Amino acid sequence: MAAIDGLPPLREVIATHELVAKKSLGQNFLLDLNLTAKIARCAGDLSGCDVLEVGPGPGGLTRGLLAEGARKVLAVEKDSRCLPALAEIAAHYPDRLEVLQGDALAVDVTAHLRTPYKIAANLPYNVGTELLVRWLTPPTWPPAWDSLTLMFQKEVAQRITAKVGDNHYGRLAILAQWRTDAKIVMHLPPEAFQPAPKVHSAVVHLKALPAPRFEADAKVLERVVAAGFNQRRKMLRASLKGVHPRIEAMLEEAGIAPTERAERVSLEKFCTLARLLARG
Repeated sequence: MAAIDGLPPLREVIATHELVAKKSLGQNFLLDLNLTAKIARCAGDLSGCDVLEVGPGPGGLTRGLLAEGARKVLAVEKDSRCLPALAEIAAHYPDRLEVLQGDALAVDVTAHLRTPYKIAANLPYNVGTELLVRWLTPPTWPPAWDSLTLMFQKEVAQRITAKVGDNHYGRLAILAQWRTDAKIVMHLPPEAFQPAPKVHSAVVHLKALPAPRFEADAKVLERVVAAGFNQRRKMLRASLKGVHPRIEAMLEEAGIAPTERAERVSLEKFCTLARLLARG
């Protein structure tokens, strides 16, 4: 990749700008430009697309996205130490990289991107799950984004893609699979990063569906799923008792045994229950 874009290797960039990864920012830098290019390709055809990247750090994935043909990359970076390195990439790719300094949980990106855009990021560990939930729960669907290609700790990736009955099956699986096709597309060992984390990582690709798989009110579904999995070892008649006074009858009407636990209930049945609850 360095030979393709003519920019220095990432180790050199990190040394030049003295970019020591900060644990407080959830930083783990991916140094292999071949890997960052592979992650960029997992996002699909980028030609003619705007791409939102969160937490670019020294710009490894940024370079991959630009080299793979992204029309524009909007990079949101909280750490001001990384801005000079990103400015060098912006100079190399005129008018194709825009950098916003700020917290991705607070920055409004809508005015900076043409829709539908793609989101691709090696997410900081400390905000990754919260950002994913926000992207999966916009006020209207389909969302402004077309797909998400995101790196997480392996365990989080497994929670996103888990099937009913799996130990990792829970709220994240329901939220992701209700509205997207979600699959793990890449695994990365700890030694691929600097510093090496104590866990393995994985890249998940989530493609937005035109409409949710099953009809349900989003807020009702989120509420019932959260209640069911917050006490996942309890029977649903107990964990959902605060949701509706006739919850046992509604569970039975939805085809769910009141003695069942949340981890054994399919997405389709949760949606059926949400519809019944919405009707009161």
